[in-house]
Amino acid sequence: MFTSTFIFEAKPYDDEFHRLNDEIAERARAIPGFLGEESWTNDESGLHSEVYYWDSREALQQLIGMDTHREAKRLHERWIGAYRIVIGEVIGTYGQPGLGLEHVPAGGDAAETRRRPLRT
Repeated sequence: MFTSTFIFEAKPYDDEFHRLNDEIAERARAIPGFLGEESWTNDESGLHSEVYYWDSREALQQLIGMDTHREAKRLHERWIGAYRIVIGEVIGTYGQPGLGLEHVPAGGDAAETRRRPLRT
């Protein structure tokens, strides 16, 4: 399993941001291999984080190659300050099943773990 995490300073959003963001999210969810997503905001720092989960690197590459993703990237300075992108390969997950993303595999063979809830 792979993750793509986008951490950024949010600026004010406009209608164009919401249109692109909604389209990217909808199309990402339709990519075979998309497993789920989470988002976080740190009110103290003002940082926002979007995490997408993928069953393969190829699925992640489809998001990166998406035309609307490239358009948003080209216009990002309108809505986003400093940012960082982290691509990770998940080697295990721990914690309580039922705490969101139950469909995300818990290590091991992806086909096997896809049938189990999130757990170690």
